Amino acid sequence: MMEVEGMNMRIQTSALQPSVTKSKHHALASRLKRDKYLYMLVLPGVLFFLLFKYVPMWGIIIAFQEYSPYAGVWKSEWVGLEHFIRFFSNPDFILLFRNTMVISLLNLVFFFPLPIVLSMLLNEVNNQFFKKVIQSVVYLPHFLSWVIIAGISFLLLSQSSGIVNMMMVSVGLSKYDFLTNTDTIWGLLVAQNIWKETGWGTIIILAAITGVDTQLYEAAKMDGANRWLQAWHVTLPGIRSVILILLILRLGHIMDVGFEQVFLMNNGAVAQYTDVFETYVYRNGIQSGQFSYSTAVGLFKSLVGLILVVVANKMAKRIGEEGIY
Repeated sequence: MMEVEGMNMRIQTSALQPSVTKSKHHALASRLKRDKYLYMLVLPGVLFFLLFKYVPMWGIIIAFQEYSPYAGVWKSEWVGLEHFIRFFSNPDFILLFRNTMVISLLNLVFFFPLPIVLSMLLNEVNNQFFKKVIQSVVYLPHFLSWVIIAGISFLLLSQSSGIVNMMMVSVGLSKYDFLTNTDTIWGLLVAQNIWKETGWGTIIILAAITGVDTQLYEAAKMDGANRWLQAWHVTLPGIRSVILILLILRLGHIMDVGFEQVFLMNNGAVAQYTDVFETYVYRNGIQSGQFSYSTAVGLFKSLVGLILVVVANKMAKRIGEEGIY
């Protein structure tokens, strides 16, 4: 009797499956029709990622080949991990890794918190006109290219005719070599990044602050909290999830220092401190035509970023946050 009932249940379930699938497809079609303009709005971004991020990923197979443009991807000789072994055994690997990590960590420590601090300060400004002016001023450097930033740096800090050195001489101080001094080049790169991107980084943080429940501020006021205590105990905890997400995403780019900036600020005197993975790939991949070798270097960078994102995301979930997935 039990077997007959079980068989009947399986028959009924199998009979219902086509109808369930059909209803799901109908619901999906209804959502697409209802929200068609929203999907059209998203479509350019989806196409961008598909065409320029996902489709080119098949090209990483040349990292395991001795790629020849004449033979093509499918006919090039397969060499396995040869390029990775060559890269890790190269004496330059330690130098490149040190420079990349030091610059990235300096940016993480000194640059990453600044948009958060600036956003919290702007949030305390009551004069809307003054607030908008400040926002516009701090946003502006983001739209300048690194060529212009490098030009401004040379104009200000050049030892021969830089404005800063001329002012130092005018007050009786000796000139200082900012651009070719190995003691200051890392700090100069970080300072440039801070000046250029801090204002732009406040956009997401300010949007997150507007989502904090205003009733929490009222409750804090009733408890006697001043503006600083409200910012520390209400604003900062309210945007903690967004900060963690941004931190996780930043860790995914820990091996990306920024080719344009480093390339423009590089010179023979500081090459041992500014040679990073991006410039190394440029020399070997573009200038020397070692496409497979440079692809292996790029793949290594991506794997490091992926591992850091996965680990950081798991740690975020352990402390009760949602993470990025």
